[in-house]
Amino acid sequence: MIGKLNHVGVATPSLEDSIALYRDMLGATSITEPFVMEEQGVKVCFVNLPNSQIELLEPWGEKSPVRAFLEKNPKGGQHHVCFEVEDIIVARDDMVAKGATVLNDGKPRIGAHGVPVIFVHPKNMGGVLVELMETPKGAH
Repeated sequence: MIGKLNHVGVATPSLEDSIALYRDMLGATSITEPFVMEEQGVKVCFVNLPNSQIELLEPWGEKSPVRAFLEKNPKGGQHHVCFEVEDIIVARDDMVAKGATVLNDGKPRIGAHGVPVIFVHPKNMGGVLVELMETPKGAH
């Protein structure tokens, strides 16, 4: 069912500091401009890599789910991994049929790449929060 690894989500208390880390320490040369996803409570940017991306996530607003993650991990860290799937509804139904808990009551929402996404609870995925995203039709 899963396609390629699209990105690894990394929560951070400061996008600015994390951008500097990836640029200055690791030599990243392609980093997108940060943008706010108010409905998801995050400010986001992507570090573009030859084979994938790192999605940097900073909390936005008091109800941000990333805020709770940072309370447990104040310096930040790996938040989730994201795999592409051909059809988000088929993937969701398959996960539910296999007994997995799909967050947000199983309702897909539009993710940072502009396509539908779902998140599967870490308790069903070996302790890792897994995002499944419908494969974008154009470049991403």
